[in-house]
Amino acid sequence: MSSQPPSRHSPVEPIFVGVAGRIGSGKTSAAKYLSSTYRFQYTRYSQVLEQWLSPGGSDGDRLQKLGWDVMAGGLQVELNSRVISGLDRARSAAIDGLRHRIDFDSLSSAFGTSFQMIFLEAGQKVRFERLRSRFSSYSAFNAADSHPVEANIDSLKPLASITISNEESLETLYRRLDTCMAECATGGRA
Repeated sequence: MSSQPPSRHSPVEPIFVGVAGRIGSGKTSAAKYLSSTYRFQYTRYSQVLEQWLSPGGSDGDRLQKLGWDVMAGGLQVELNSRVISGLDRARSAAIDGLRHRIDFDSLSSAFGTSFQMIFLEAGQKVRFERLRSRFSSYSAFNAADSHPVEANIDSLKPLASITISNEESLETLYRRLDTCMAECATGGRA
């Protein structure tokens, strides 16, 4: 955990931070840190997808397939609507797992200048090492990383308010997120 004291206060005006990046880049760690440290609401696209289409639960492979079915079936707008409607607009939020341009556009449209996106990047080998317990082999990881639902993630990078290289420790990631939040609190963009 961060050496900083926990439970900092959110910025005065609510901000809505989308977190994007390839699998294993640290999206969930970043979004949960914002939630626990800054008292942001936390939501995750795959969590909303699971509640909507697979309330009994799903593993990562099944969620990838559901995510692709939603996107290919023209239902991504509905998924975004569900993500957005589940948020209290009076409280800052961390939104984990943007994968498509339509996700960015939907959140930007809903939250205007209060929306910012952080893009996390890490090399493929680093990401595989982080997910070793989930994937039995590098080829299994590579298959998941190459799944069609993951194909557009890199196109989100140029839209990000900030890109964070996340190949080091969680402590380093948390410090970088703290810097982003300090900039938000002083009126700067993340």
